[in-house]
Amino acid sequence: MGKIAAKILASGEGWEAADVVCTAGPRDRPYEELHTGWSIAVVVQGSFQYHSSCGDAVMSPGALLLGNSGQCFECSHEHATGDRCLAFHYTPQFFDGCAGPEFQVPRLPAVPALAPWVAMAKLAVEAPERVRFEELACGLIGAAVDVVNSSRKGDGAPGPADERRISASLRFIEAHFSERLCLEQLASAVKMSPFHFLRTFRQVTGLTPHQYLLRSRLREAAIKLATRPERILDIALASGFDDLSNFNHAFRAEFGASPRAYRRAPSLLRRASVRS
Repeated sequence: MGKIAAKILASGEGWEAADVVCTAGPRDRPYEELHTGWSIAVVVQGSFQYHSSCGDAVMSPGALLLGNSGQCFECSHEHATGDRCLAFHYTPQFFDGCAGPEFQVPRLPAVPALAPWVAMAKLAVEAPERVRFEELACGLIGAAVDVVNSSRKGDGAPGPADERRISASLRFIEAHFSERLCLEQLASAVKMSPFHFLRTFRQVTGLTPHQYLLRSRLREAAIKLATRPERILDIALASGFDDLSNFNHAFRAEFGASPRAYRRAPSLLRRASVRS
């Protein structure tokens, strides 16, 4: 008989993220369940059938399962065995402040607009220490709502007031990049909700706040590597990284070389890399 195992990976005020692994198959009878809050689950592996009052859908990797608070549903495995999802559960209060109306469809397919968030969800179940779950929790809501409402004229470009707030946020990040900065703190600093801040920040900069913060830290570290004799570990810690392993991985991904190799490169190449 198939089983469902859920492991909580992260939680915050009004949300929770769980790695949910199901081993049910065609011989297991489905049973009715209840969404006690709003749910968005990213299918990471496998496929299954999802039945709710919004309709029936086949869930496959890259798709988003959508659940409204108080909604009954069933999941079945009529054609294959097992699946794995990163499931986010939101309290009604949290979700009401972010999204508004209920979902009218049971799922969203693996469309390009969702690809960055789906990739981050897959990384979350494989290497949770490398994911900012707070950003992912809010970002999934925004991405889902945008896709659901894509046929309507919606939010449009940020207005002058929002652009001023994001500009202030960018200055705040540059002044405090080495500190522990969470999404809620950054949003509060410019008097915005985390959901609205994340969406507007991406519209204005093309990056999430964490991506922008990470690149600010890496730029500072690159300059120090090129101009100072301190140990690489000390530079990593002073630039806001918690450990050398994460710093090495992020630096190589950004600059195409390890910190040690970057430091040993010809000075002209170093200066060109820092300017870019």
